[in-house]
Amino acid sequence: MKISAQEEYGLRCLLRIGSTELPEGLTIPDISRLEGLSPANVAKLLRILRLGGLIESARGRSGGYRLAKPPDQIVIGEVLAVLGGRIYNPAFCDSHTGMNSVCNHIIDCSMRSLWRAVQTAVDVVLGRITLKDMLGNEKVVTELVAALNKDIVENQLA
Repeated sequence: MKISAQEEYGLRCLLRIGSTELPEGLTIPDISRLEGLSPANVAKLLRILRLGGLIESARGRSGGYRLAKPPDQIVIGEVLAVLGGRIYNPAFCDSHTGMNSVCNHIIDCSMRSLWRAVQTAVDVVLGRITLKDMLGNEKVVTELVAALNKDIVENQLA
């Protein structure tokens, strides 16, 4: 399981847009320069984010990209879903059947149970962290994630 470059760079672009205080937002060249990404890659990522309803764009001399809603209303799980999807999707089993038309483990699959549990844990964490949280520093996010992990463990033990 890996975070894709599209997810990483897309989230970085969104964070950069969210952190600007310029009312007109940021342009593709601005984001490209600030994030060290090619303009073509930034344009591709911003298109995905715009189609996903996370940012909006304005054309013209004072144009740029801005958040489509306040940072506290943008959930990181939603951002990653727009950029790439989930770690585990139930349709995964249908596309990884080996040489057979149906997976040999369709009836009793311990791996499916594991991937569902991992996805649920990821969903819980990513569903509670917002862009506003991510605009804080690393210490703030580390403390937030630690608190979420503690809640998860306590709820599972209860």
